[in-house]
Amino acid sequence: MSRTIIYTYKKEEKEIIFSFDQFRNIHEAVAAAEGIDLTSFLKMEQQVEAVSNSSKAARDFRDSHFRKLGFGKIALAKKENRGVGQK
Repeated sequence: MSRTIIYTYKKEEKEIIFSFDQFRNIHEAVAAAEGIDLTSFLKMEQQVEAVSNSSKAARDFRDSHFRKLGFGKIALAKKENRGVGQK
């Protein structure tokens, strides 16, 4: 099932379609949409996860790295509840 991601990149708001089949998380999806290589970041993120006792350290590392890359808000759009038979 695909979802919509709303994100800000270099002060410009954008939307993309996201699926967990293609990416591990929404951060990887927005980086791919902007053509950013995350190879070294993913290695460092794994090291932070291995060393830290909580997931907060990895989250903080990810958020600060993406701010440095020029990203602002990154969030999933709210789901629309539709009735049966509606598209």
